[in-house]
Amino acid sequence: MAEQVDAVILGMGVGGEEVAECLAQNGLKVVGIESHLVGGECPYYGCVPTKMMIRADDMLAEGRRIPRFAGDSTVTPDWGPVARRIRREATDNWDDRVAVERFKKKGGRFVRGAGKLAGPDRVSVNGTVYEASRAVVIATGTSPAVPPIPGLNGIKYWTNREAVKAEHLPASLIILGGGAIGLELSQTFARFGVKVAIIEGMNRVLAMEEPEASAVLGTVLERDGIQLYLNVHAKSVEPRGDAVTVNLDDGRQVTGDQLLVATGRRANLRDIGLETDDHLRVGERLWAIGDVTASGGFTHMAIYHADIAINNILGNPGPGADYRAKPRVTFTDPEVGAAGLTEAQARKNGINVRTGLQKASVTSRGWIHGPGNDGLIKVVADADRGVLVGATSMGPRGGDILGIFELAIRNEIPIDDLRHLIYAYPTFYRGVGEAVRNLGSDVHMPLR
Repeated sequence: MAEQVDAVILGMGVGGEEVAECLAQNGLKVVGIESHLVGGECPYYGCVPTKMMIRADDMLAEGRRIPRFAGDSTVTPDWGPVARRIRREATDNWDDRVAVERFKKKGGRFVRGAGKLAGPDRVSVNGTVYEASRAVVIATGTSPAVPPIPGLNGIKYWTNREAVKAEHLPASLIILGGGAIGLELSQTFARFGVKVAIIEGMNRVLAMEEPEASAVLGTVLERDGIQLYLNVHAKSVEPRGDAVTVNLDDGRQVTGDQLLVATGRRANLRDIGLETDDHLRVGERLWAIGDVTASGGFTHMAIYHADIAINNILGNPGPGADYRAKPRVTFTDPEVGAAGLTEAQARKNGINVRTGLQKASVTSRGWIHGPGNDGLIKVVADADRGVLVGATSMGPRGGDILGIFELAIRNEIPIDDLRHLIYAYPTFYRGVGEAVRNLGSDVHMPLR
């Protein structure tokens, strides 16, 4: 017979952990199931440790800029302190005991294992079936998507997990994928002295974002010594002594000491027995949150979904999910922050688009900042409605500038209001006002 509980949380990543802890605190009988680490990818292999790595490479870059501004400097990279800090401060050496105990103290029951749906409202794990009277929440996250490239299975390649765990860096590294993960790691390792090559099937890096941002970032990466192989694909992979060679479909070969696969993520649904449609619709008393949904992909989205699910389960339904101003940040140097639609997406949606752009280097703060101020601010407007539908803030603190854009897009703040805000001088975010003014006078709120 099944054991009766109020809620089962299948997957205890960031979103699942949030739901499980909150429901337990509200007095529900909650079972949280996780096969790997409570907290998921973000604290152990993603957001936290990689941003520690990025913080370290940013410090190296700033140190190398000192001679032009503040005197002499000699910078010698050392990966040892970075690897030790990740183990000590970020991942607790990949041990989740603290997270498990925190959940238990809030009244939850934790089960280590690979759970699987066993029927309506039922989840089986380790030979036990739990039947939930209130909710089953699927939050099983994603895993690295590894493409079926001939020869790849015969190579000891890295994903983001092995890259984060590295205690010693290779002399050279090939990265498959020019998206956010591949680019962040490429710049980090290059600044620590690794010879890096990126292979990307699209004709530009960070192809999900604006082409202007891709162009700036491509130039910066090449300045860091990174070789870009664009608009090509890996045809096959083969060992070459202690190294690895990637054969490209245009006949070229790229050889390096280590291969990193950063070609995206796949939702962890297949292994738990769940069949979904293209929109990941699920049944009564069954929720799916975070990366397993089409609108996941980021830690902040998992937390956002968790809040919606929690309120529904507790009988306090609030507003539904609103993705109009969905924010995202690629933490390269310069950072690439974006919210809402790109120009191409807006045009595809039939919007009468106007754009405004301001380079970071020509703003007052950008000019003062000097080297390291590569970037731009681009706004995408619906000219008929006189509101923003998308924006990109690329440069120093590019991600931190996103707040004003997310608020403007979501609340449909008139562009005339944005034009007439007082933007503090000299700040990076003052470029927001300059980009908005560059939209032109034909973008306005229509008369009502």
